[in-house]
Amino acid sequence: MKTLDEMLSLRLISREQHAEIGSWIAEARTPQAIMRMPAPLWRALELASVLMDVDADLRQPPLFEADL
Repeated sequence: MKTLDEMLSLRLISREQHAEIGSWIAEARTPQAIMRMPAPLWRALELASVLMDVDADLRQPPLFEADL
């Protein structure tokens, strides 16, 4: 929910979208249920995620600890 709140504060989603997405996620019991979110809400969430670059850490090479 923190990311969703941040999307709202950055005005990437509306208050209405925030409430609807938050409600959908709260009621979903499985990842598959979340994936059934209505298309307009899913698109809003996806666009906000891209604009926030939430996947940036996944594109970084793994860090390996030096042998001590």
